Amino acid sequence: MDQTLSKPTTLNEAGGRGLRSSLVSHPAVGIVVPIALLLLWEGLVQTGIVGGRLTPPPSRVAATVYDLAVNGNLSTHIGITLWRVLVGFVLGSIIGTLLGPLTGYSQSFSRFIDPGLQALRAIPSIAWVPLFILWFGIFETSKIALIAVGVFFPVYLGVSGAVAAVDRRIVEVGRVFRLSGPALVWRILLPSVLPGYVLALRSGLGLGWMFVVAAEFMGASEGLGYLLVDGQQLGKPDQIMAAILIFAVVGKATDTVLILISAPFLRWQDNHGRSR
Repeated sequence: MDQTLSKPTTLNEAGGRGLRSSLVSHPAVGIVVPIALLLLWEGLVQTGIVGGRLTPPPSRVAATVYDLAVNGNLSTHIGITLWRVLVGFVLGSIIGTLLGPLTGYSQSFSRFIDPGLQALRAIPSIAWVPLFILWFGIFETSKIALIAVGVFFPVYLGVSGAVAAVDRRIVEVGRVFRLSGPALVWRILLPSVLPGYVLALRSGLGLGWMFVVAAEFMGASEGLGYLLVDGQQLGKPDQIMAAILIFAVVGKATDTVLILISAPFLRWQDNHGRSR
């Protein structure tokens, strides 16, 4: 009798766990916290706990975004910023992808080139601005070069570290099975490096979005960074907040696209993170 009664309870508990798991794994769950924060922000301003002059509520920020969209400026600013980030991302990623494996594989090459690159990595992004203006002027070349510099370092470090971290025993197993050089790279080295490489690309893309702000401080008349500067000079905190939120949304969208593009190449992974 006790066993008969215990079965429905067990099934109910299992069903409850399954429902909770499906709710937590739903893609829309990621917007719960941002929406809650926006509602809290709106409530604090509307009740007067927080002043709304310098911290405009989300409703006012949304109205600013709507006005920018209606007059056509929003698509222009997003488009030019997105183009700058993507071009800089491609250039920085290519250079980082070429140099990273060399320093990760060869200790001699690493001793020769890595210290200088690490010194350059320590230079703040804003310090490159006057030099790039002097070299390339205030037009697109200097902006894209600055973004490419920001993207290069995380991609270079990620690829170099991923190559250096490949387990030597796995390579020896491939040699035991008499894999040729290209087969060894394709079946052993590439799968080992690819997860770290994707993570490096995501880090580089995120840093590219950070560097584009500094890039668009260089005499830009269009772009989301220009909206920030224009809002600061004209005393428009709602425009500043609107630009910041648009940066967050568009940056997250590009990161999601990169994840979706790389997902088919990482299907073979069977680790704890992918089992949750």
